[in-house]
Amino acid sequence: MNCRLKSVFYVVAGVMLCLLLAISRDAGISGDEEVHARQAEYVYEWYASAGQDTRALDTPETHLRYYGQSPDNIACILTRWLRIDDIYLFRHLFSSFLGWLAIFITARFACWLRGYGAGLWVLLLFAVSPRFMGHLQNNLKDVPFALACIACVYYTLKLESLRFRPVWRDAAMLAAGLAFALSIRAGGLLMYCYLLLAVAVHFAIRFRRDGRIALSDMRQAAYTVGGTVVAGYIGGMLLWPYALQNPLMNVWESYCIMAHFPTLLRQIFEGSFVWSDLLPRHYLPKYMLLTIPAAVFAGLLLFCIFCKKITASSHFRYAFIAFSAVFPVAFVLLLHSNLYGGWRHFIFVYPSLVLLSAVGFHELFRRVRRRAFQLGAGIMLGLMMVHPLRFMIQAHPYYYLYYNELAGGLKGAYRHYETDYYYHTMRSGAEWLRNELKQNNTGTAVIGSNFNISWYFRDMPTLEHRYFQYAYRHDVDWDYAVVGNSYISPAQLLHFPPAEVIHSVEVDGVPVCVVLKRRSKLPVQATDAIHRHDYRMAAECYEKALIFYPDDDYLHLQYGKCLTLLGDSVAAADATARSIALNPASAAAWYLSGRLKAGRHDLSGAVRDWEQALNADPRFSAARIALADGLAGTYKDK
Repeated sequence: MNCRLKSVFYVVAGVMLCLLLAISRDAGISGDEEVHARQAEYVYEWYASAGQDTRALDTPETHLRYYGQSPDNIACILTRWLRIDDIYLFRHLFSSFLGWLAIFITARFACWLRGYGAGLWVLLLFAVSPRFMGHLQNNLKDVPFALACIACVYYTLKLESLRFRPVWRDAAMLAAGLAFALSIRAGGLLMYCYLLLAVAVHFAIRFRRDGRIALSDMRQAAYTVGGTVVAGYIGGMLLWPYALQNPLMNVWESYCIMAHFPTLLRQIFEGSFVWSDLLPRHYLPKYMLLTIPAAVFAGLLLFCIFCKKITASSHFRYAFIAFSAVFPVAFVLLLHSNLYGGWRHFIFVYPSLVLLSAVGFHELFRRVRRRAFQLGAGIMLGLMMVHPLRFMIQAHPYYYLYYNELAGGLKGAYRHYETDYYYHTMRSGAEWLRNELKQNNTGTAVIGSNFNISWYFRDMPTLEHRYFQYAYRHDVDWDYAVVGNSYISPAQLLHFPPAEVIHSVEVDGVPVCVVLKRRSKLPVQATDAIHRHDYRMAAECYEKALIFYPDDDYLHLQYGKCLTLLGDSVAAADATARSIALNPASAAAWYLSGRLKAGRHDLSGAVRDWEQALNADPRFSAARIALADGLAGTYKDK
C-alpha cells in the first residue's frame, strides 16, 4: 500500500508541475515585476563591473537595495547567459517552478510526518487554493519566500528529531533554506530565530524530562547549528550588493525598513478607501478569512479536533508548525504595520496552514473507518472544493482574484475589497488592443495606462506609451487606454467602466480591465490652458468636455476650480456639488466646497465640509490647515 501511495504521490506531483508550467505561460506581468526585473539588471551590472556600476545601491524611490531579491537576480543571470529574449515568460516559468517546489517540499514534509497519504492531501489542498496558485505564476518575491520558509521549518524539525547531531545532508538543506530566505528579503532573519528557538526548546524539554543534558550533546548541537547559521548567513548575501557593503548593519537596517515599509497606498477595505498605514488591525486576518478556501479551514478544524491523538508522540513538531503559521500574523498585528495587497506578503505562512489542514483530513479518513461516514465526508469536501475550482476554470489565469463564499465570491467583494491589485489582467486588455490596432493598421497612437504595458506592444515600436492614475486620466494626452481595476475608489467604481469603454475583461461578472478610446481631447486642452494660467479657456474646455463625460467627478471638480479662480463662486459651487454627488469620497471636492462656503461667510458650513474632506482622506493637509483656522475663527482664503 505504501509503495502504491508513494508512486501515486510522485505521479501527481509531476503532473502538477507540468500543469503549473503550462498555466504560467498565460500569466500577466505583476505589479512589482518590472521594477524588480530592472533592479536585477542593475545587480548584474554591479557584479559585472566589479562594483563600479552602483545603480543597484542607489534606489531612493523603490527602496530595492534593501531587498536581496535573489530569485529575480537568478532569473536575470539565466536570461543573460542563455540569451533569452522573452524575459517575462522565462520569469513566469521560473516562478511557477519555485512555487511548485514550495508545494512539493510541503507535501514531502507531510509525508515525513504522517505518510504519503498526508502528502497527497497537501497536493490536493494547494490545487484548490486560487490565491496561492495565482501568485505562483509571476510573484518572484512572496512565493519563493514561502518556499524558503517551509523548507527551513521542515529541515529544522528534521535536525531536531536527530537531536541536532551533525547530519550534514539535512544541515546543508537547512543552510540552503536559511540562505534563500535571507537572500529574498531581510525578513528571512525570522527563520534563524526559529532555528535558535527550536534548539532552546529542544534542550529545555530534555532537561525537564531527564534532569540533565550531556555536555557532548550540547557541543555537537552548537557545531551543527552554528555552522548552519554561518553558512546560511553568508550564502544569503552572495547576490545582495547592499548587504555585502556591511554584512551586519545593512542587513539589520534592511529588516527595520521592511518592518515599517515607507511606501503608502490607498486601497479598498470594507467599502472604504483607506491609506495602508491607517488600516484597522483586523485587515490581515479578515483578508485571509475571505480568500482562503473553505476546504483549508475545514482541515484546520479537523486538525484541532484530532489534535491530542495526532500530537501524542510529537507535541513539539506540530506546535512548531502551528507557531510558524500564527506568530508572523500575530506579530504584525501587534506592531500594527503598514500593510497592503491583501495577504500576499504573508503567503509564507500558507504552506504551514495547508500542512496542518492536510494532516487534519488525513486523520479523519484514517481514524473513521465507516464507509458511510467516509462517503459523506468525501461529498462534503468535494462540495467545498467546487467554488474555488469553478472560479479557477472561469477566471484563468487570474486565480489570485478569488474570494470565498463568505465574501460572496469576487462579485460580492467588488467595491468592498480590492480586485486586481497586482495588475495581472492588464495583459488581456493590452493584447486585445494590440490585435485591434494591427487589424486596423494603426501604426501610430498614444497608449495610456495606469500600469506600464509597453512590453505587450514591443513588436509595435511606433506606439507611444504614457502613464496616468485612473482618476486623473483626462489630464494626459492619449488615444487609447488600458485600465486595470486597481486602487480605484469605491465611489468611482460606481461609474466603472467609464463611457468611452470599447472592450471589457470580466471575471465573475466584474470588469477587471477595460480598454478605452478617447472621445474628446478637450480635457487635455483644459489642462494645457491651466498650465498657461488661462483659466477662462480652461473653464470653456471643461464645460464642453462634460458633454462627453457627464459622470466624471474629477472633470466637474476641475471645472469648479477654474470657475473659482474666475470669481464665479455660484457656478463653482454648483460644479463642486455635482463632483461630490458623483464621488462623496473626494477630499479635494469637499475642501473646495468648504472654501466656497467660507467665501460666502458660512464658516460653520465650511468647517463641516473640511471635516468631510478629512474623513475622506486624513492626509489631505490643506483641509486640515483650513479646518484648524476655521475652528479658531482665523481662516482667510488663500
